[in-house]
Amino acid sequence: MGAGTRERTGAGTRERTGAGTRERTGAGTPAHITVVPPPPEPSRWIELAGADNVRDLGGLPVDGGGTTRRGVLFRAATLQGVTAEDVSLLVDGLNLRTVVDLRGPGEAEREGHGLLTATAVHRANLPVRLPDPDLSGVVPDEPENEMHDFYLGLLRASGDTLTAAARLVADPGRHSLVFHCAVGKDRTGVCAAVLLDAVGVPAEAIATDYALTAERVARVRDRLLTISSYRHIPPLGHAYMASTARSMHDFLARLSAEYGGGAGWLARNGFTDAELTRLRDTLVER
Repeated sequence: MGAGTRERTGAGTRERTGAGTRERTGAGTPAHITVVPPPPEPSRWIELAGADNVRDLGGLPVDGGGTTRRGVLFRAATLQGVTAEDVSLLVDGLNLRTVVDLRGPGEAEREGHGLLTATAVHRANLPVRLPDPDLSGVVPDEPENEMHDFYLGLLRASGDTLTAAARLVADPGRHSLVFHCAVGKDRTGVCAAVLLDAVGVPAEAIATDYALTAERVARVRDRLLTISSYRHIPPLGHAYMASTARSMHDFLARLSAEYGGGAGWLARNGFTDAELTRLRDTLVER
């Protein structure tokens, strides 16, 4: 068979196709058909006791074929509360070598990385900055349907740091690598969007990944309310706490229109063609 294989058994015929296994019994009559579906994709969530909203950015489709590599790049909310068991999973189980902290310098210094500071994991503070340095805190005042403007502001104010983060991600010797902010949604979401768009992940997949934060945001907020730096965090109904696919779609559309996408934005900020090729080779599995 062009699409699979057919085996004759004592009871009939067994066909193996890309969709699973189908068995026919009797003299060519499909009296009984059993379809065995392919195994489900493994979850991209990383379950930790002391940190939330942690997920693998592997397994996402790439234009032209292939997927992003699993076990290479992770996104997260703040990691300062990780337990000893969490550290063991991250360092020994996931081979964590690099943490990119996208929080502001004062925020990162105050809160740190808890038990991860006692490991050999390299930590780099590369803040995604607010477009207006006079703004207090990190909470935007925009309604949910205008979050893309806030994200573009973060992008414009953070060309050097986000490009530096991309260079770390492109270096296989730094893997695995996790980047994070506080909630793991806005600053982290902008970084993820630029990287994924630059290597060819379609907008629908990027927006779907971004929206996954909605599944964990209540848990994230509960944890942040116990930390002094984040006690100003708004209620769940506030636009800042939303993570709709529409917001990310709108941001990606503007990123494409104004910069030619993630690759174009990186190039405008000094990322070379060779570095872009390295980033794609590092993150994409054909």
